[in-house]
Amino acid sequence: MKKDESKVNNIGARIKDARESLSISQAQLATILGFQSATAISLIESGERGITAPLLQRISEVLKRDIKYFLGQEENFVDVRVALRADKDLSDEDKDAIDRFIELAKQKKNGQ
Repeated sequence: MKKDESKVNNIGARIKDARESLSISQAQLATILGFQSATAISLIESGERGITAPLLQRISEVLKRDIKYFLGQEENFVDVRVALRADKDLSDEDKDAIDRFIELAKQKKNGQ
């Protein structure tokens, strides 16, 4: 097996693991990503179909994993504040309240 093929297979296996850890079916993931059927996901996971960088980025968002996980690198965990700011359904007031709670938790942890 060529080195590039091995990388694709590893990415596919990691996609499958991440998908299964969230209890998302291949059909559900296919629908979210705009594919006609689960076959596309099956082919990606088995390494029979390549994956573009933009699609891998979208998969990482949907499966809530750092893209580095799929590439076999150490993941960077997102600061909760950054993640909350990216959530467009929260009001600014809710985001501020969450920020205040985080600060309170830090102060408690540091014995302040």
